[in-house]
Amino acid sequence: MGWVQNYHPVGPLWLSAIVAALPIVVLLLALGAFRRSAHLSAALGLGTAVVVAFAAYRMPVDLLASSTVLGLVFGVWPIAWIAFNAVYFHNVTVATGRFESIRRALSGFNPDRRLQALLIAFGFGALLEGVAGGGSPIAITAAMMAALGFQPIKAVVLALLANTAPVAFGGLGNPLIVLGTVAGPLMDTDPETATELFSAMAGRQLPLLSLVVPALMVAVLAGWRRTLEVWPALLTTGGTFAVTQFLVANYLGPSLVDVVSALAAMGALWGLTRFWQPPTVWRFEGEPADDDAAAVERARAAGADTEPEHRGVRAWTPYLILIAVIFISRIGSIFTLPPWADVTAWLQAATVVIPWPGLHEEVVRVPPITAEDTPYPAELSLDLLYSAGTVALIASVIAGLVMRASVRTLVRVYWETAVQMRWALATITMILAIAHVMNYSGATSTLGLALATTGFLFPFFAAFVGWLGVFLTGSDASSNSLFGPMQVVSAQQLDVNPVLAGSANTTGGVMGKMISPQNLSVGATAIGQSGRESVLLRQTFGWSVLLTAVVGLLTLVQAHLLPWMIPTP
Repeated sequence: MGWVQNYHPVGPLWLSAIVAALPIVVLLLALGAFRRSAHLSAALGLGTAVVVAFAAYRMPVDLLASSTVLGLVFGVWPIAWIAFNAVYFHNVTVATGRFESIRRALSGFNPDRRLQALLIAFGFGALLEGVAGGGSPIAITAAMMAALGFQPIKAVVLALLANTAPVAFGGLGNPLIVLGTVAGPLMDTDPETATELFSAMAGRQLPLLSLVVPALMVAVLAGWRRTLEVWPALLTTGGTFAVTQFLVANYLGPSLVDVVSALAAMGALWGLTRFWQPPTVWRFEGEPADDDAAAVERARAAGADTEPEHRGVRAWTPYLILIAVIFISRIGSIFTLPPWADVTAWLQAATVVIPWPGLHEEVVRVPPITAEDTPYPAELSLDLLYSAGTVALIASVIAGLVMRASVRTLVRVYWETAVQMRWALATITMILAIAHVMNYSGATSTLGLALATTGFLFPFFAAFVGWLGVFLTGSDASSNSLFGPMQVVSAQQLDVNPVLAGSANTTGGVMGKMISPQNLSVGATAIGQSGRESVLLRQTFGWSVLLTAVVGLLTLVQAHLLPWMIPTP
């Protein structure tokens, strides 16, 4: 039997929770209050996590060192690998000049900056989240908007706000698939059925946020008065996304929710602008004023540029290649195919799972975190070909060659991306190291148990448990793997429907993505503003907490007043 976790290391649970939270407090204070860089803040948080694990939780030095190294490596693969290649893809489009074509194509959509933000950050960002996830929507859409003239920091804030409602179904439904896999056995059901239940429940919560987020984005960009001017666009975009999200999540499962919803929302917004325009075209301060009708016509004329490389579909060729490559790589998870045609199975065959030396099943989790004493696995999965990062790299090379970039250019841009991303990569690895140290020492479970003591209010705080997990890991799938089983077990003990509690972990968790340091770092780096993560945190933290509270209140109401909304097998 290995080292047994103790969730009350300093006595009362409330005091233990305060001690367990110290790494997070130090990280937030350094980043937000003292305005230190993300990588320095992460280093201070990691140092605090190590001290707490050793001094308070009495974690053996060898296990502590091993969990730290595993976190650093896990930060590199797959997390940083995905973010790095997403930024590389964007840099390739810039280096080849194709991004200018995209800019002109977007100008042909509409000159109003509010509508551009809806199309790019909310619509296209959700599409990227659906096929890839992993920080790529933030990096790509923020860079796109900055290149179109949006104030860089504001572009990242908009991308972070937009990257909420679609996250639970991101990466072709991976967060909910993970949740179903880890929580299904605790609910006495198979993983596939559990996944369908969690998908349906998330589809009965997130559509409300899908209606709210577009309006919130525009309000942050232009103010509430200007937001009301475009209510038809907000209702069309958010409403179409919400309805489609509900239908696909409940009747088709999680894999295609974001892809179908994003395409439907983008198509609906485009169709609306063919016969409706805002009463005034809203531009940034300092942009030259112009006759609105003339501006719209000139924008459409620009989109119909006679040069072939600037025409609609042709301009979007690299992104169509990206979507196609990712879709093909995941096709086996969507359709049942014969072995010779299952590209997904081919790619997954190259995956190597490494039990981490000195840590795998050497830590024992105990009730109520698990139903019984259970060795804590510690495995590194090297999905060498199936990783979204690898697929994005393949798509980058294909798109670069199609856009007539030389191999020398592709290599040069790759090196420039490595230099550009160096501090973001350092931040990501240290954040994941903090998460692993807290997980294996038991600190994360202490925080979860403290929130679970809220009794009647547990459904409300269940959303904040997920929020905490995504803040720590930057990934809704990782948060579900970390806290999903605990949410289900706690719910069963409190006579709360476990489907609702598990879903709250993922729907509340998505709101933590906009303040996760690794995502802040990726966004800042994508716009050339590395080191200004503290500014992003201050502009998103309040919205993150508010939206999580909305999910928590919805979960509380569904638990005690509207239980009929909870799906059953």
